[in-house]
Amino acid sequence: MAIATKIRAGSPAARPWPHAAGMLDSPAAEIDFLAMRRLILLRHAKSDWTGIGLKDQDRALASRGRDSAPLIGAYMAHHALIPDLVLVSTATRARDTWGLVAEAFRKPAPVVYEERLYETGPKAILEAIRSTKRDVHVLLVVGHNPGLRDLAEFLIASGDVDARQRLLEKFPTAGLAVIDFPVDDWGKLHPKSGRLDRFVAPRQLDLATD
Repeated sequence: MAIATKIRAGSPAARPWPHAAGMLDSPAAEIDFLAMRRLILLRHAKSDWTGIGLKDQDRALASRGRDSAPLIGAYMAHHALIPDLVLVSTATRARDTWGLVAEAFRKPAPVVYEERLYETGPKAILEAIRSTKRDVHVLLVVGHNPGLRDLAEFLIASGDVDARQRLLEKFPTAGLAVIDFPVDDWGKLHPKSGRLDRFVAPRQLDLATD
């Protein structure tokens, strides 16, 4: 099997991603040459519950969410977590989260607003992911809990033990999970086939910059 590598403009060379233990201090890096597909799961940022009479799907971001989404976007850009395609839930809070995250990228990736990602379970999310074209190597999914958390548990087989435990205990708003798969086609994703590269929450980034 040919090994696919991907080098971003301005990157000195393709090199493995740093281990999760040093993820907050690691420089921007490229996709591991063994990780032929990278899935990034991003839960929408904190939403506003004060709107009276609003449908759940129409709830906007709260002030905290408007602060944390750009923070996660900056982290992604700094660490070269650049998607080739973005699947976003049709809910306003998910769309607005991506809008703020995307501002960190010089050229945001194409976006598909996917109804199957709104308030659904892991099987429906996985179905949407598996239908992604093979030329997409890095896929970002912006969605909701409990679907994203349950999907991560369903897919992850290895990775930093502490990060995996934190993810299982709580996948917070604006939380970011990066999972690598040694496959050449999204349709080949199956249970316990991924390695958790990192799990990051806005609170960690706040602490790292204090």
